[in-house]
Amino acid sequence: MTDLDDILQQATTDIVETTDLKKLDDYRIQYLGKKSQLTECLKRLGQLSPEERPIFGQKINSVKQKVHELIETQSVLLHKKQIEQQLAAESMDITLPGRLQSMGSVHPVTKTQERIEALFTQMGFAVMYGPEIEDDYHNFEALNIPPLHPARSMQDTFYINDGTLLRTQTSNVQIRAMKNTQPPLRIISMGRVYRSEFDLTHTPMFHQIEGLIVDEAINFADLKETLTQFIHAFFEKSVPLRFRPAYFPFTEPSAEVDIGCLSCQGQGCRICKQTGWVEVLGCGMIHPNVFQSVGIDDERYTGWAFGAGLDRLTMLHYGITDLRALFENDLRFLKQF
Repeated sequence: MTDLDDILQQATTDIVETTDLKKLDDYRIQYLGKKSQLTECLKRLGQLSPEERPIFGQKINSVKQKVHELIETQSVLLHKKQIEQQLAAESMDITLPGRLQSMGSVHPVTKTQERIEALFTQMGFAVMYGPEIEDDYHNFEALNIPPLHPARSMQDTFYINDGTLLRTQTSNVQIRAMKNTQPPLRIISMGRVYRSEFDLTHTPMFHQIEGLIVDEAINFADLKETLTQFIHAFFEKSVPLRFRPAYFPFTEPSAEVDIGCLSCQGQGCRICKQTGWVEVLGCGMIHPNVFQSVGIDDERYTGWAFGAGLDRLTMLHYGITDLRALFENDLRFLKQF
């Protein structure tokens, strides 16, 4: 009887003082398991007299029942305490200001595209789009760039097969528009184009905008006036412009348009290569061969076209010095817009 009282007292102390569910399970095995002291006491009942067995058997069962109740009670308390600790750790202070969600913004190239679309639609231009996977005829031949023409080597084309390629310019849209629509015609086209080049000012994929007018009595003065209005409206100030003679297979005469460097105000810097001028677009009167390839009477109609890099205009407008920053998806850069 004394041994059973000592076992119960020790079990009570151990169970009540434990704060660990794993340790509590160890005590259950220690005091109620197959190798516990109480189990050994039951095994020794056969050594007692018939009169003593019922008395000791009842005592042993009573101690086992009390130990079992102690373990169950402590288990409930420890589980409850564990839940309370978890709730306390995961609780939310509703008086704190909420976490603001990070809002996305329009990419600077897309903002430039939307701005240019708005400016030209105000001048009566329609917006047209065309395929990025193009055939050789619409990308080169119809634009007076036949096979073996030197201009093809300037563009480092990505060919899919002998007759299919990733377009090197959005001029393919102009060809499709002139073939499907009779003059007068006044459109702009924008989109991605592809060339095999990559440096500070060039990427293998970039964006272009091209404009086209076809009508009777169109001349170079109309081209110069339209582009001057566009440049001044886009940069929101009267930036200096100059037209330099140039060569493009699909226009004649042709010119490149420079603006006074916005970074150094024409004084000379790394961006303008110390010249004070930055090239922004190419333009010219549509070559008669192009009209003939799309079935337009070049004796009756004339027209002009221009092309510019959207990415370069974006860089100049926002003061970006590295073209690659537009395509690296660095949120620290993009969040500035």
